Amino acid sequence: MEDNKGKEVSFRDRLSTVDDTGKRRWIYPKKPSGTWFNRRRIIAYFLIAVLFILPLLKYENQPLFLLNIFERKFIIFGAVFTPQDFHLFAIGMVALMIFIVLFTFVFGRFFCGWLCPQTIFMELVYRRIEYLIEGDAGAQKRLNEAPWSNSKIFKKALKHLIFLIIAFTVVSFGLSFIVGIEHIGETWVNPMANFTMFAVIFIISMMFYFIFAFFREQVCTNVCPYGRMQSVLLVDDSIVVHYDFYRGENRASQKERIQKIKAGEAKEEDFGDCIDCHQCVAVCPTGIDIRNGTQLECINCTACMDACDIVMEKIHKPKGLIRYASEKSIKNREPFKFTTRAKAYTGVLFLILGLLTVVALNRVKVEGIILRTPGMTYQYVQGDSTHIVNLYNYKLINKTSGDIHNVTFKVTNIKDAVLKPIPDKVDLIPKFGRATGSIIVTIPVSEMEGYKTPIKFQVLADGKIVDEPKTNFLGPH
Repeated sequence: MEDNKGKEVSFRDRLSTVDDTGKRRWIYPKKPSGTWFNRRRIIAYFLIAVLFILPLLKYENQPLFLLNIFERKFIIFGAVFTPQDFHLFAIGMVALMIFIVLFTFVFGRFFCGWLCPQTIFMELVYRRIEYLIEGDAGAQKRLNEAPWSNSKIFKKALKHLIFLIIAFTVVSFGLSFIVGIEHIGETWVNPMANFTMFAVIFIISMMFYFIFAFFREQVCTNVCPYGRMQSVLLVDDSIVVHYDFYRGENRASQKERIQKIKAGEAKEEDFGDCIDCHQCVAVCPTGIDIRNGTQLECINCTACMDACDIVMEKIHKPKGLIRYASEKSIKNREPFKFTTRAKAYTGVLFLILGLLTVVALNRVKVEGIILRTPGMTYQYVQGDSTHIVNLYNYKLINKTSGDIHNVTFKVTNIKDAVLKPIPDKVDLIPKFGRATGSIIVTIPVSEMEGYKTPIKFQVLADGKIVDEPKTNFLGPH
């Protein structure tokens, strides 16, 4: 379409990755550089280092971090979680959802640009290799459009070979968080003996390779649900990568400015700071023009911020034409400030994380489950109507990476209760193991509080309390 001056303009009237015929338009972003990129690079390479180092670390001869869904064993920084800790998972998922919603309200798509694995591997690994082998955006485009030659074949083959090696390496280390680094190592040493795991690694690696070699930004624009969610989660106070349209407009190129000023048609102050250089568009990994406002495709990667700051520095204008800001701060033409609502949301985020941390830290290391034996009712002691007997089944689950020895039981809230475990004692509960048995409990009728009397057990290991399960003791009405 045209503006009132007859100039051809475009304002979000098409997808950045689709051409006029409806076919995909390949994105060739320029190699980014600058202060924000350097900050992102530090964080990204730190997270990549964690990916490769964490599976190798052990604590008490166990992985420091393991999410083994097949054996239902989860180790998070040395703490062992079992299916009996499912309530923690439920609390964690609720906390995570609230965290995502509130975090997006306050900080927009900060996660996408700084922490998302898709962005980290695409922009800080795969594209860097592509720049190294094929050159910057213009060189890549010329290479793709050029006829096949020995040089082109060599560059393409080398690039995709490295892409495949990275894919298999990353997937192998990623799966080691589930099955353990030893099992992954055994699979690579002898693939045929571990064919199922090798097939899993191969299939996932090929998917990983396809995504980063070909599918690329389509993940963010067409697949990722978080990008779709932002349209309902972002508010005017959300901090996002934003173009200051008040300062930037009326935009015009340097050549156009000089011509109009010389002709007396305009003054310098008639123009905004944006010189319409399109550098912000050239470096965008999803191909959008940030000057058109917040868009679904924007992953807040800050590449446009760096590119614009470099241009502003060259033309001796203040940096920050494109910056982290809220819609409200831009419209009101005021410096960004942390609003009361943003502070409240951030406080709630910390409360949620604190709650989850407290619940996780207070979990028992040995869980005792003591329940009345199904189908059994109370009985009087033979020849003695003053004492009642209940039969219980117990299950003890060792959630630690060490053996538990000399386990005994005790009733704490009924003074004259008598216990008879079957078997008599539990000498050992192996690490990550469990022990089962029965307990016969006898208490005087005088201690009964009615049909159901609360009873509190203590489970002791080497004389130390490891859990205090509660249940009921049944008697006559």
